[in-house]
Amino acid sequence: MSQTPDSVVRTYIEQHRAAFLDDLAEWLRIPSVSAQPDHAPDVRRSADWLAAKLEKTGFPTAEVWQTPGAPAVFAEWPCDDPRAPTVLVYGHHDVQPAAREDGWDSEPFEPVVRENRLYARGAADDKGQVFFHTLGVRAHLAATGRTTPAVHLKLLIEGEEESGSPNFRSLVEQHAERLAVDAVIVSDTGMWSEDTPTVCTGMRGLAECEIRLHGPDQDIHSGSFGGAVPNPATAAARLVAALHDEHARVAIPGFYDGVVELTDRERELFAELPFDERQWLRAAKSYATQGEAGYTTLERVWARPTAEVNGIGGGYQGPGSKTIVPSSAMVKLSFRLVAGQDPGHVEKAVRAWAEQQVPAGIRCEITFSGATRPCLTPLDHPALKSVARAMGRAFGKPVRFTREGGSGPAADLQDVLGAPVLFLGISVPSDGWHAPNEKVELDLLLKGVETTAYLWGDLAEHWRHAP
Repeated sequence: MSQTPDSVVRTYIEQHRAAFLDDLAEWLRIPSVSAQPDHAPDVRRSADWLAAKLEKTGFPTAEVWQTPGAPAVFAEWPCDDPRAPTVLVYGHHDVQPAAREDGWDSEPFEPVVRENRLYARGAADDKGQVFFHTLGVRAHLAATGRTTPAVHLKLLIEGEEESGSPNFRSLVEQHAERLAVDAVIVSDTGMWSEDTPTVCTGMRGLAECEIRLHGPDQDIHSGSFGGAVPNPATAAARLVAALHDEHARVAIPGFYDGVVELTDRERELFAELPFDERQWLRAAKSYATQGEAGYTTLERVWARPTAEVNGIGGGYQGPGSKTIVPSSAMVKLSFRLVAGQDPGHVEKAVRAWAEQQVPAGIRCEITFSGATRPCLTPLDHPALKSVARAMGRAFGKPVRFTREGGSGPAADLQDVLGAPVLFLGISVPSDGWHAPNEKVELDLLLKGVETTAYLWGDLAEHWRHAP
């Protein structure tokens, strides 16, 4: 009896499982910690290792792209059908710092398998999720009899994600012509749980600022001058108090301009997830939920813009009392943005609002750091449907949809390349990203391999029929 394409994929994966995991372990032994200068040679070694492995996988082009910081890896494998869609896979090969004394049960850069879990720094974030694409594309070829992928396949694996991606946008802009694509697949994300496969449809953007308030040229006596001159610490407190209204909505005029509202269908899909709010609170080390009225907890952290006070200070901070009117105070704010919001517009709105809150006699200085745009892929996008179908085929169960409350460089790809961003990840919350004993579930890792083996053919088949 002839094998079905799915059985060919699974047989191929099982036959090559051991070699795949040996190669991944070899890569994980390279301590590519981008945040620590002493590891800069290791980050370069990691990029060289990956480029060589991609070439061995079959990619005709595999290059190390230098940046002012750590190098990225670019690879390309054209399809023999010029009509095929072009897809770019994004991930990163740098990792967070790790040391045995941080609480690891084994050496963080010496991979070990325990109870069908692979433990090592980078196992889930993000080397494991990058590397499953190498076996996935080979399984795709084995099942289809093709000599090239069914899509024009490109990879861009950066080396500075764990350091804030300071050179990523300029790298994408520099190579925009070679990176031109129809869709981006980000494999630096996860699923809801082992039993609930999910596809993320978007990430929030980010804008951050520091507001410094200056009053007297020096700290002055509160008995002699208090109540008769403006107090920067009081102004800072009033500024923070004015940030939200009584319904926990951001009270900055113009802040919500352009916000893409949740659809009824999206709210229904969020509500279908097995969300335990009490367990979520325990993980947050908090005791109550709070936020914008009219929205659930998941809707607040995934699909609503926010303003948070990250720090506030001013005046005397030592033991005992010091009766002064302080000369200065400061507030640090961050704004998570959703689809439709423009960071530049938000910055202008915050500046205008802050200046209106500050009383005469207080000088206000506002400094914004780099911003990240939000990204969102509509539920009816054909590429998103392909990702969901491929994952559902691999897992044998319906796939649900989530969003990410955080922010990342994926938005730069969407912004510069003008392509939709899709998320394909198999990591689960217990994998411990950035924590001691980071791991990846081997069964899920291989499901990631299987998903990509199905994905390229599905995209090629359905993209041409997209409206």
